[in-house]
Amino acid sequence: MASVQFIIANGGAGEASYANNSSFQSKMISKVKPILEESMRTLYCNSVPSYLKVADLGCSSGPNALQVVYDIIDVVDNISLSFDRDLRTFQFYLNDQFRNDFNNIFESLPCFYERLREEKGERFSPCFVNATPGSFYGRLFPSNSMHFFHSSTSLHWLSQAPKGLANKGNIYFTNTSPSAVYQAYLEQFSQDFNLFLRSRAEELVHGGGMVLTFVGRDETCEIITPWGLIGLVLNDMVSEVRI
Repeated sequence: MASVQFIIANGGAGEASYANNSSFQSKMISKVKPILEESMRTLYCNSVPSYLKVADLGCSSGPNALQVVYDIIDVVDNISLSFDRDLRTFQFYLNDQFRNDFNNIFESLPCFYERLREEKGERFSPCFVNATPGSFYGRLFPSNSMHFFHSSTSLHWLSQAPKGLANKGNIYFTNTSPSAVYQAYLEQFSQDFNLFLRSRAEELVHGGGMVLTFVGRDETCEIITPWGLIGLVLNDMVSEVRI
């Protein structure tokens, strides 16, 4: 059986680690917090579970993973106060690839729990954090077991690159790529995202919710990505070697 190669973020806390180079992702998480609050309020109006089982899909490593956990607890705490209810017990599942640096997250948990105790005081409720490694393009949890799914800036990563593409001179699709390249990436995304949604539909309880944040672009915008710029640099380097 052929092995599958996955791209993962740099672990640890060094200069080149994801933990120290993910400020854009952090801003995205903060920007959608009002949407997160609206979705959680809808969940509370539909049902009042005694505990909440929540998964962050594509959590990576570093402080962003626990920031998502904190934001959800904070949002639910505010909603509970508005309904004059006690804060619920939480069960969080942090998901990413098998080789993700989960240890980096867990080493931060003692400080994270202490922050919750200081800020929530007597309202602090049990909060359990687990790792759930594996691809989110497939089943991760039992049927009808999860109340809420969150994923931020992760679902643009495909399960695999489209096969058999003729994209000469590029390491990604750019303005110079043939139309067939765009279509192949679109079809791969559609296939992956359909599988993602079917899997989550099986795992969510009735009345559960999701907040999914994507990175996108306007159709009229010129395609300028880090991968495209790297491709231009590599092509220049190859040209210099040939000369």
